[in-house]
Amino acid sequence: MKWVTVDRISGYEGEVVQLKGWIANRRSSGKVRFLLVRDGHGTIQCVVGAHDVAPEAFELADKVPYESSIVVTGTVKRDPRSPVGFELAVSDLQLVSEAQPYPISKKDHGVGFLMDHRHLWLRSSRQAALMKIRAAVSKAARDYFDELGFTAVEAPILTPTACEGTTSLFQVGYFEGSAYLTQSGQLYGEAAAMALGTIYVFGPTFRAEKSKTRRHLTEFWMIEPEMAFWEFPETIDLAEGMICRIVRDVLERCAEPLRALERDVSTLEKVTAPFPRITYSEAIDILKERGLPIQWGDDLGGDEETVLSEAFDRPLFVTHYPAAIKAFYMKRDPNDPRLALAVDLLAPEGHGEIIGGGQREDSLEKLEETLALHGLDRGPLEWYLDLRRYGSVPHAGFGLGIERCVAWIAGIHHVRETIAFPRLMDRLYP
Repeated sequence: MKWVTVDRISGYEGEVVQLKGWIANRRSSGKVRFLLVRDGHGTIQCVVGAHDVAPEAFELADKVPYESSIVVTGTVKRDPRSPVGFELAVSDLQLVSEAQPYPISKKDHGVGFLMDHRHLWLRSSRQAALMKIRAAVSKAARDYFDELGFTAVEAPILTPTACEGTTSLFQVGYFEGSAYLTQSGQLYGEAAAMALGTIYVFGPTFRAEKSKTRRHLTEFWMIEPEMAFWEFPETIDLAEGMICRIVRDVLERCAEPLRALERDVSTLEKVTAPFPRITYSEAIDILKERGLPIQWGDDLGGDEETVLSEAFDRPLFVTHYPAAIKAFYMKRDPNDPRLALAVDLLAPEGHGEIIGGGQREDSLEKLEETLALHGLDRGPLEWYLDLRRYGSVPHAGFGLGIERCVAWIAGIHHVRETIAFPRLMDRLYP
């Protein structure tokens, strides 16, 4: 007997197959029972007639609890009313494991309850759709760089010092000393780029920021390309191309998950190059015109990013930030040393920053100055300074936050639903 999954069922019309999955819903009509069975690849209606199966199988179809695991045998039949275009005419039904009363019912539950049961909440159609979109976003980003000849490099999760700032580190014991969970794979990515030319790091990162906004997690994933001999303008072009590729692939591969989320894809269809580009100074002028209390030199927070993004119908690049509000490794603008050759990409519809990056400082002397200015211990970063001692070159890169990107593309409010098991200030279970 051929075991098939729902996403492949169309290739077996008229054939008898096996389907293995879980009971998502059940209803009755006279001598017929209709079971909605999901198998992780989709959901299909299985029709159980009293005269088509053994009495014990019909009794099972009548009483089997939600989320019980079963094996269904039946004939694949075309049904234009079905979301997948087919249904299964059941000839046999076997119970694998009977579920206990399921805690997540059809009624509305609070977010706290659902987060406590995240391991079960993932089974819902909405959450499954989000996970499929997330997978497509990650694959599209990797495909983009792979096809451009970039080499994937793994950066360590345990690091000896900070990358972004000392106030947002998770410290862990490391034998007789201490280590920190990485804030970014960037510094190690720079080292790899000096060996391999163009690389990308894809992995988890950690920030101990005491933030409870809808855009923050304490553990999230980033894809971070770094490129030797690249400078600022071409780096922005690379980021633009990546976002266009991601959106295109998600629209092509995730039509059904996007429909399940009721996402208005017309906004995504507008995501084509070129994206608008404004300087930080121009952004401040826009914000002042809209009545926000902000001054030149202030960092852009969530409210400011939302206002800026709502002024455009596609992703927005903001460039040339004040160097004082950017990381120590950012290169100064040679035309205005007050500014850094830094760029953020703001997603439309109020989703804020999804990319941050720019050109890296390639001068040993200037990097040593900024390390001192930021009050960072240079001891654990001597290896990073070596990159400027031995064949330094202009180089650049950026990081894309996967969760924020998924939240924007899927059109959801909070990033906690964009990763299977989110970690927040108040959430370390399950």
